[in-house]
Formats: sequence, C-alpha cells, structure tokens
Amino acid sequence: MIPMVDLKTQYHNLKSEIDLAVLSAIESTQFILGPNVTAFEQDTAQYLGTKHAISCASGTDALHLAILAAGIKPGDEVITTPFTFIATAEAICYAGATPVFVDIDPKTFNIDPALIEAAITPRTKAIIPVHLFGQPADMTPIEAICDKYKLLLIEDCAQSFGAAIGGSMTGSLGGLGCFSFFPSKNLGCYGDGGLITCATDELAEQIKVLRNHGSRVRYHHSVIGFNSRLDDIQAAILRVKLRHIDEFNSERRRVAHLYSELLRDSVTVPFEDGVGVHVYHQYTVLTDRRDVIMAKLSEKQISSAVYYPIPLHRQDVFAAAYAGVHLPVAEDVASRCMSLPVYPEMPNEAVHRVAETIKEALLG
Repeated sequence: MIPMVDLKTQYHNLKSEIDLAVLSAIESTQFILGPNVTAFEQDTAQYLGTKHAISCASGTDALHLAILAAGIKPGDEVITTPFTFIATAEAICYAGATPVFVDIDPKTFNIDPALIEAAITPRTKAIIPVHLFGQPADMTPIEAICDKYKLLLIEDCAQSFGAAIGGSMTGSLGGLGCFSFFPSKNLGCYGDGGLITCATDELAEQIKVLRNHGSRVRYHHSVIGFNSRLDDIQAAILRVKLRHIDEFNSERRRVAHLYSELLRDSVTVPFEDGVGVHVYHQYTVLTDRRDVIMAKLSEKQISSAVYYPIPLHRQDVFAAAYAGVHLPVAEDVASRCMSLPVYPEMPNEAVHRVAETIKEALLG
C-alpha cells in the first residue's frame, strides 16, 4: 500500500521530540494561549519574515478573521480563484461579501493575473490568490494591480508553508497571509490549527481580539468575536515540526522531481519556472485518461485523489448565482487533474512503482 501521505512514519521519526513536547505542555497545564502558542507565533514570524504571526483554530478561521480584520463587509466583492478548496470562498461569504471568480493559469493552476483587472468593479475590496498545491502564485503583477486600485492583498497559504517567490516566503507578500495546519499539510499538527501573518500592529491587534471572543481584557468585550484559539499542545507539536520544515519540503521536492523525470512523456507534469520555490503539498498532473490511471493505481493498492473535481463556480452552493459564468481553464483542469502520493518519507522505490503503474495503465 502506498498512501497519499504517511503521518505515522513521520510521527515515529520525530517521536522522542514530539512526545517530550506534548508531555511538557500537559505538565504545564497552560492549555489555552499558553507559552508554546506564544513561542510558535514568534518562531513562525521569524521563519516567514513577517512582523506578526497570530495563531487561530483552523485555516478556514484564518481566512475568516483576516477578511473581517481587513474591514470587508456585506456588499463588498473579493476576487479569487475558482480552483481551490471551498474554504477560500466560504470565508468571503462569512463576511457577507461576494466572491468574484477569475480563471486560472493553465500551467500553474493559480489565478491568472492577466484576467484580474477585467473583474474589478467599484465594489472590489481585495484579491485572494491561492498558492495552490504549494506552487506560489505570480505575485508581482497581482501586487501591482492591488497598488493601482488600492486593493488589499490577502494570501491563501494553506498549502504553501515554506514556499517562496522572488526570495520572499509566501505569507509575507500581502497585507495578510492565511495558513492551515491540518494534519496532512506540509506543516501539520495533530488536529486543526491555523495562523495569520500581517505587517501592521493594527491588523495584528484586531485579529487577536477577534480570535478571543472580542476581548482585549478578560471579561471586557469590545466587538463580537470568536472562539478561535490554537491550543498549547498543538502549538508544541508545531514547534517541533517547524524545526524540520525545510527538510520536509526538500524531500517533497525530491519526490516530485523524480516523478516529473519518470512521467513527463506520459502525463502533463507540474510546472516549475525557477522563479518560485514549489513545495509540493500535492503532486498534481493532467491526463485525459484519469479514470483508467486511477483504476490501475487502486488495483495495485496505490492511493490517488482528485483535487478538485468541481470548480467553485459549479458547486451546488454557488451554481445558481454563477450560472452564466464560464471559466474554461478551471473547468478543463478540474476534468483532467489528479494527484499522486507525495510525502517527505516516500522512498524512491515507491515513486518508481507509482510511475511504472501509470505507464502500464496507459499501455492497456
């Protein structure tokens, strides 16, 4: 069996460090906004090169709190990609704003900067590019558009911890950056967790208040807030894993590059242009014979998955509102994409086995 991700092997490789960290956190009995949370936020801000890093309960909450802190409200529009997990659009809707979907680049699968300006209206307040699958979005033109139209830039970095472009880490390029620590992420905890990066003291203060029931001082509440705090045990686990993140991402790139070498004549392999550092949260290919390949992989007990089979503008929850919207690249990619197992502990032999199985399927 070759899984999509092997969290058990990773845990056993880090067992002594993680067990000690967890037991120490339990022994301290400081479970909510404890010392590990503070230390993790400081360590992460330093790693990412941001002024502030504020943890929260999930990646979805990170997006939601960032959007609220940015002052986005009902009637506003936020431009984003239709080819992502629904949390990106959900968070916009939570604030009462409207997602405006712009088609994607056929190479990177990220939002196409060349199509953004045409989607801007007087109600547009922000752009949320997603660094999908660990591939940094093309940020230079997106930043220029935000500067030109005075729009806020919020990065969805749920899948890109440790990715970089132009020498800067994702999450350090916009006004706000939103991360997920879901267990399968490149940097994942053993439950849910999230984090928001920001460049200003004012935004950081707003997010801290929002995540903690709208409170600056205990039992004094200035706004309606949320219960969205990273617990100290999860922060302790993340502090251990943060020390290994560069190694994890390097090993993911090893796996991905071997896949690309073996499969480039069989499927369309992920695009890299050397400008950004792709960290391969997913290794996603395009093929017209997806069902055939996935059936053969399953037969050989090799996992595979489709991220994402239905673009957001075609999801039931959005279908009526976006009935007239046609985004051909996202629709085509969704019909032909598939993701293969990729994780730091994956041996080269397993990569060869996956590639050989795919070639066998295509010959059948």
